[in-house]
Amino acid sequence: MAAIRLSRFFTMKAVTSLGVMLFAVFCTVLLSEKASAHGYVDSPGSRAILCKNGQNTDCGAIIYEPQSLEAPKGFPAAGPADGKIASAGGIFPKLDEQSATRWSKVNISSGPNTFTWKLTVPHATSSWKYYITKPGWNPNAPLSRNSFDLTPFCSVDYGGARPPYTYTDTCNVPERTGYHVILAVWEIADTANAFYNVIDVNFGGTNPGDTQAPSAPGSLTAGGVTSTTVTLSWNASTDNVGVTGYRIYRGGNLVASVSGTTLNHTVTGLSADTAYTFTVKAVDAAGNESAASNAVNVRTGQVVNDTQAPTAPGNLHVMGTPTSSSIPLMWNPSTDNVGVTGYRIYRGGTLVETVSGTTTSYTVTGLSANTSYSFTVKAVDAAGNESAASNAVTAKTSEAPSVPEWSPNVAYAAGTLVTYNGIVYECRQAHTSLQGWEPPATPALWRVQ
Repeated sequence: MAAIRLSRFFTMKAVTSLGVMLFAVFCTVLLSEKASAHGYVDSPGSRAILCKNGQNTDCGAIIYEPQSLEAPKGFPAAGPADGKIASAGGIFPKLDEQSATRWSKVNISSGPNTFTWKLTVPHATSSWKYYITKPGWNPNAPLSRNSFDLTPFCSVDYGGARPPYTYTDTCNVPERTGYHVILAVWEIADTANAFYNVIDVNFGGTNPGDTQAPSAPGSLTAGGVTSTTVTLSWNASTDNVGVTGYRIYRGGNLVASVSGTTLNHTVTGLSADTAYTFTVKAVDAAGNESAASNAVNVRTGQVVNDTQAPTAPGNLHVMGTPTSSSIPLMWNPSTDNVGVTGYRIYRGGTLVETVSGTTTSYTVTGLSANTSYSFTVKAVDAAGNESAASNAVTAKTSEAPSVPEWSPNVAYAAGTLVTYNGIVYECRQAHTSLQGWEPPATPALWRVQ
């Protein structure tokens, strides 16, 4: 009998151990799928990111992880249940509270609008889709499929590619008036999930307290001209509340919109040996648009039968001391049989920035503290030939300094350091902060460290 009891003991122990192991494997697979990619809509600010930034209150745990609104993909046939759309299935139930006055709203206008996603972990992507509530929807009822026009007003097929850490779509938003909700959906290619972000927006009304337009962008210049592209750069505008974006015009036609912290843009799809005129205007959250920058006249290059790529940039290295959010890079110039027109800086396999062919240094910003990154640089010529990669250089950002979070209604002296969304900023000029003057929106007041 003792032998039988001993045998049963070891059998039960083995079964228990096997069960624990299977459960651990299941959890590992589940969590790895759920954690494989994360991101949120940063502009126009989603309900979740406005919670993290303090513009929405009583939000619950979403303030710690606005990037984690993940649920099964396939909306509207699948996805989060009605009444749990804003929380992506109910994990963050506070987000599902719905009334006409519950949430802060972002002022937008119908027509072209740029939606900017911040991705903490980019992942292979099937599509990006954007839905909007119907005219006459009930803003005091829980969000349901009946609240939305179930045909997306914007749908971008991404074909399984991996997006950059900052990804944008420019979409034509339908005509609406008053308060509406936009549902943005990022569908992952190789998991069963998607990320759901709702954006509370206000049409047809500018903020009556803000009728002042930003100043015109300064010193617009053109560089890196090829037969089909040109890179534009400009100085930041200022605004009494905050610049939220820049609009790039070719002649009188809007060709692109970028965020209020972006001061350059590469215009593509141009014709060879053709004259173009470009201007840039700044816009604020109330929809006030600045006067135009100075105009720059550009003539694209002729089509050149040039198949020889430049040599690889040499001796890529870290030049200076990394901060908690930036790493300064420098390299030796490339040579080319015709001429180097630009350098492309890559973080891993993601293109970070393109600079002119006379520039041999660049500081990568917006990085996470105490994190290792690998960089390479490639040269490009006017015919679009890209060189082999430079040597790879790996560098680690420093630990985040012990500095306070930015807050509204605080008097800041010049030189004061604050953190905002994990990035350290230095105050450029003394001021008392207001809601809407967050560091990324007011480059005239704050600069990235």
